[in-house]
Amino acid sequence: MWLYYFLKTLSAVISHLPYRLVVRLGIVLGRLYAVIAKKQRLRAEKNLRERLGLSGEDAEQKAKSLFVKTGITFLEILYMPALNKDNIRGLVTMDRQEVLWEELAKGRGVIILACHMDNWEWLGAALALYGFPLSAVEKPQPNRVYSKFMNELRTGAGQEIFSRGTSEILGCARTMKKGRMLGLVADQDGGYNGIFVPFFGKMASTPNGPAYFARKFRAPVVPVFIIRNENYVGHKAFVRDPIYYEDTGDRKADDYNVTLKMTQVVEEVIREYPDNWLWFQHRWNTPYTPPEEVGGATDEK
Repeated sequence: MWLYYFLKTLSAVISHLPYRLVVRLGIVLGRLYAVIAKKQRLRAEKNLRERLGLSGEDAEQKAKSLFVKTGITFLEILYMPALNKDNIRGLVTMDRQEVLWEELAKGRGVIILACHMDNWEWLGAALALYGFPLSAVEKPQPNRVYSKFMNELRTGAGQEIFSRGTSEILGCARTMKKGRMLGLVADQDGGYNGIFVPFFGKMASTPNGPAYFARKFRAPVVPVFIIRNENYVGHKAFVRDPIYYEDTGDRKADDYNVTLKMTQVVEEVIREYPDNWLWFQHRWNTPYTPPEEVGGATDEK
């Protein structure tokens, strides 16, 4: 349990520092991280070159900027106990939040589509502190102690957290029936049970949860993203237009189509803010085998 108490102590110290000092320390940490984590940095540069078509120099610059922002994000996560309803609007501005309220008013619940862009942990905290009834599904961490620490930060900001397991589906279903918002991440590898759709020119296994809940509850999928301000201080969250599940009677095709639409929105935002997304994650980890009747024309670099 030493790790848990270390993180709690470190978080207590960080959350009592002036926010701008936290940002400055994060910049230093991010630059150091870029040097130490060479393998991850090179993977990010490779993905930037192959998926965005950047030159080697541009990819290197974008990767360095990403690591700086990741360093700030890490310290900001530790700073989360300092977030509250009084200061959140000065730290995270939110554009088009009326879209969320309008969809919630319909009583079907709302699926929040998010991705690993900028400080996604602050996105969940901001939504909850802005007053939105948010539930989210925890991504299991290799270290249970770290998962416990992170979940305490999330619930401290007002989120309801479901851990993946046998009770996850029931918990998420209760969330939707109550007309709440269910936060799901759409840019992690979905494994062999995921839905394969093109993502930056390469087929990627994508989590099937958003499609499942959109189909089961006829709930809208509302993409919400967060990006860091240009001076590194604070963030802007913005809401994109809702995506609705179209039921043609072909469940497999309908799930694919809604997942494709969601993925295209995520890709569009990443292209607009490329150094805010975690290019070093294993997004294309699950190999894709195209069906015989479709053929194999997909770029599989």
